[in-house]
Amino acid sequence: MAAGGSSGGGAGEQRPYELVVFGATGFTGQFVVEEVARAASSGELRGALRWAVAGRSRTKLQEVLEQAAERLGKAALGPEVGVLLCDVGDPGSLAAMARQTRLVLNCVGPYRFFGEPVVKACVENGASCIDISGEPQFLEGMYLKYNEKAAEKGVYVIGSCGFDSIPADMGVLYTRDKLKGTLTAVESFLNVKSGPEGACIHDGTWKSAVYGLADQDNLKKLRKKIGYAPVPVVGAKLKRRGFVFYSQEFKQYAIPFMGSDVSVVKRSQRYLHTQLQETPVQYGAYVNIGGLGSVVKLMIAGILFLLLVKFSFGRKLLTKYPEFFSAGRFTKKGPTQKQMDETSFTMTFFGEGYSEGQNPENGKPNVKICTQVKGPEPGYVATPIAMVQAALALLEDTTYLPKQGGVYSPGAAFSKTNLIDRLNSRGVEFSVISQPEA
Repeated sequence: MAAGGSSGGGAGEQRPYELVVFGATGFTGQFVVEEVARAASSGELRGALRWAVAGRSRTKLQEVLEQAAERLGKAALGPEVGVLLCDVGDPGSLAAMARQTRLVLNCVGPYRFFGEPVVKACVENGASCIDISGEPQFLEGMYLKYNEKAAEKGVYVIGSCGFDSIPADMGVLYTRDKLKGTLTAVESFLNVKSGPEGACIHDGTWKSAVYGLADQDNLKKLRKKIGYAPVPVVGAKLKRRGFVFYSQEFKQYAIPFMGSDVSVVKRSQRYLHTQLQETPVQYGAYVNIGGLGSVVKLMIAGILFLLLVKFSFGRKLLTKYPEFFSAGRFTKKGPTQKQMDETSFTMTFFGEGYSEGQNPENGKPNVKICTQVKGPEPGYVATPIAMVQAALALLEDTTYLPKQGGVYSPGAAFSKTNLIDRLNSRGVEFSVISQPEA
């Protein structure tokens, strides 16, 4: 792969590495390292991928590389894989890392506490940066502080490049492109299937949720400060569903999806409308939760969570005992390999719009479409796949990225690239269906 180009590193500037995985020894980082190693040895790239891992401990970084090699059936990874010592609390080490690469894959969260120093170092030293944050306060705060600086440097800062929120953001764009006409509204329904041992999530995600919900008021202030241009409603207005409702399509109860998908999709749609004059799509995101028993359990847990998250001592309890307060869904150890192997997700999109030649300003929508994104376990299999394929799109599809650097959502950055094809080839599959599959 040729170095330089518009995605960081300066025009024609040769840097030792094309990408660096920062936080490689973390729970998610180790899986990202394995996915990069798989991509590097696949033979599908345009050339040899020069890459490195970065973190605080050389010994642990070497162990992660050995583990990745073992899982890929190799004796060892090649000498082209570098090892960089770097600490999120040491700005000098972050700057040194950023100067050596075109792109940093930042796996160190919660991002509200540890994300900005990495973004700052990358922007100041001419490297692009992607992360897997599902934290709107962080994502939009970085837009406010670094969008203009990133544009000046010609680098791309792209957040939420994991399960939050590539399936949703790219899924809306896929649905739009497959509809014969003008897509004006989409609702998505997430379904996660697990095996006999169930599914669980590492407590890093839990911490992000705790601090994110506690900081909702500041998110509103942040958005006011940014002064977003309103996104016009085209066609019939999409109605919001209730907090709990019965989905006729799936014959089970559903609730609004509490992740970052809605805010990320809205940012993408705003960009595509204001910069590329594309018709904006309204979006609602939901998750299927099962029968009445699941509803009762969720409501009890939700009320307790919302009460505790308002107070400092409550947040300490929530973060100290994630397994207890989440009924085992979040643990400090994370899922076992067996749990990951037996878990998968399906995100189904119901879109509506107007046929070719019909003005969306007049009348009701007259065309519908149903699409799906299916994939393996969301947090630690699909997320590394999404992050690494986004990284490769950034490095290889440079002519199809936005002409100007800046802080972008995935849909804004990758709408013209072949990211969806890349994801399809790695088992995160986009398809058009006639009926939703439960």
